[in-house]
Formats: sequence, structure tokens, C-alpha cells
Amino acid sequence: MAYEWIVDALDETWSAIDRLVRPLPSEGYDAPTACPGWSVRDVISHLLGFEVMLQGAPVPQFDGPWPEYVRNPIGEINEAFVAAHRSEPGIEVLNKFRDATVRSLATLRALNDAGWEKVGWSPEGERPYHRFQETRVLDSWIHLQDIRDALLQPADDHGAGEEIVVNRFEAALPYVVGKKMHSADGTLVQLNLIGRLGRTVMLGVREGRAEALSVSKNAPTLEITTPVALFWRRAAGRILADAFLSASATDVRGDRAMAQSFAENLRIMI
Repeated sequence: MAYEWIVDALDETWSAIDRLVRPLPSEGYDAPTACPGWSVRDVISHLLGFEVMLQGAPVPQFDGPWPEYVRNPIGEINEAFVAAHRSEPGIEVLNKFRDATVRSLATLRALNDAGWEKVGWSPEGERPYHRFQETRVLDSWIHLQDIRDALLQPADDHGAGEEIVVNRFEAALPYVVGKKMHSADGTLVQLNLIGRLGRTVMLGVREGRAEALSVSKNAPTLEITTPVALFWRRAAGRILADAFLSASATDVRGDRAMAQSFAENLRIMI
């Protein structure tokens, strides 16, 4: 199967969530996460809801005004599923999540190459199905970390999910530096990531567009060195721009105003 690595990453991530949460006492599901307004139960309800929706279930009716953190149609879908499960015992939500993900994995493992390449709806717009499912890995893996943090059980996670997350955030850097930051032509940004998935990313701006460079004879306008974990946490919006820049493990050299702009615009997930 051409995209078996995506299915394996989903399986690995969803299984990790189940193993982490299943031993919890009932009150553990109420622990608040970094997601505004969401507890551990709510995060699982969100992941559950998206999977059952893809399996054909309708979006639940939502009564009352949307919370202020709901800002788009995808957010409304997410909140409707979260609200629908909020009164259920956490273990029941977790069991439903496990059942739904087992069905999803079976469907994905049976999908042919044409099905993986088919273009259709996704939260990012019309995309090939493999891109959509890769985004499911991104969302699920970040939420695994949200749950770990909420339970004060952070852990190193060096599986396929982390690789997909870091690669996806790296791929968005030209958009950050060029489109979001409106960097001037000739700007050179170098990002040094430290850790198992560490790498050096160099971006040059020409004609208003940023592109990845393999080498450059010029000194960077901005050079930031930071751990991989701080990079993805900022890109996912889990830490503030100032926390990213002021962390003891982050080193900034060059234009400080540009560094602030980079950190502020680095948030990629909505």
C-alpha cells in the first residue's frame, strides 16, 4: 500500500492516546488542556467526532451561542461533537474513540491507490485523500501531546507522528517568511532545529516569495537556533511567541524585530 506509513502513524498515535488515558480515574478526564475550553474528555470527543463524521455520522445539533474560541465552520463542527459527549463518563467516550479508530484503520488499510489519490473535501479545502489523512496524523499527534501535558505526563515521542508534524511545519516555513511576514527581497532566514529530527532550514526571499535554499554565501538576516520540541509547539500554537523566543534553549542572532515577527507568524495550526 502506497501510504501505509500514514496508517501506521495514525495507529501508533491513537493507540498511544488509549494507553495513556485508559488507566485514569474518572476525574482525570476533566483535566484542562491547552486547548481553550477543552478538557481531556473534550479532546478525545473532538477526535472521536471527526472519525465518526468521516464514517457518515451527522454533526450533532448545537444549542446556544458558540464559545468565543469557535471562529470558523470547522470549529463549529468540532465544538458540536465535543458538547454532545460532555456529559458522558470519560471511559465511555474513550471506548467510543477506540471503536471508531479501529473502524477507520480497517477502512484505510483496505483503500486502493486510486482512493488515496482521490481529491475531495478536507479542512484545508480540496485535497488528495492522502493529504487529508496526513493532516489527521498532525491533529491527532498534537492532541496526544495536549493530553500528556494536561496529565503532567510529558514524554519523548519519536515515532512516525512526530516526523509528519515536523515535516509539515517545515514545509510551511516559506509561507511564513514570505507571505505572512512580508519579508523584503534579499532577506535570508536560517532556522537551526536541535534534536533527533534536527535540521537546518535556510529560506531566501526573492520577488516577494520565500524559498528553501541549500546554501548561501550571505550571512543570515535572522538566525534562530531552537529545539525541535519548541519549534512544533510554537507552530501548533501551544506556546506564545514570547515564550518561544525567551526560552533558555532558543538562541536568536540578527534582526530582533524580524525575530519577533517570525515567532508571531510561526503559528500555523488554526
